[in-house]
Amino acid sequence: MIELTQGQEMVLATEDGRPLTRIRLGIGWDKNPTAGAIGTGAPDIDLDATAVQFASGQLFDIAFYNNLKTRDGSVEHLGDNLTGRGDGDDEALVVDLPRVHGPVDTIVLLVSSYQGHTLEWINNAYCRLVDEDEVEVARYTLTGGVPHTGLALAAITRDGDRWKLRAIGEGIAVKVPTESIEALRPFL
Repeated sequence: MIELTQGQEMVLATEDGRPLTRIRLGIGWDKNPTAGAIGTGAPDIDLDATAVQFASGQLFDIAFYNNLKTRDGSVEHLGDNLTGRGDGDDEALVVDLPRVHGPVDTIVLLVSSYQGHTLEWINNAYCRLVDEDEVEVARYTLTGGVPHTGLALAAITRDGDRWKLRAIGEGIAVKVPTESIEALRPFL
């Protein structure tokens, strides 16, 4: 497993060079003990995982809690966790790389706070990449508070017949995933 740092890239392939075909991107978080109904009286922390597909810089499709699968069927959101409670990944997206529509060259992964909390209200946040054999290939850990309501986690980019993952780790101002398109353009 590789612990990614901001800006680091890796080819999505097995150790022997075979391309990964089906990956799961899991995100997890715990709310800060002073956040939510018991702490501040505000709603619990509801983070949302989103995958946004771009083709030549233009929006192609989006998978998130309100649109669970892209039109080409290559990206599927596995369900909405409204609080971050529970062990393991709180939300996950599955990407079937061979099914990604031909013109799509970039898939940007982000997390956003539906209730508008800044990401300073969360602890132990991460994004991890798991291969089709359930082996964790890479992880990006969010350290320190992010004074934004969203975070561009990573970009998956087409490189000929292969795919690469680039860790982004930059805060963006977004609550609802459909508002993220312009904020994500700098990462294409």
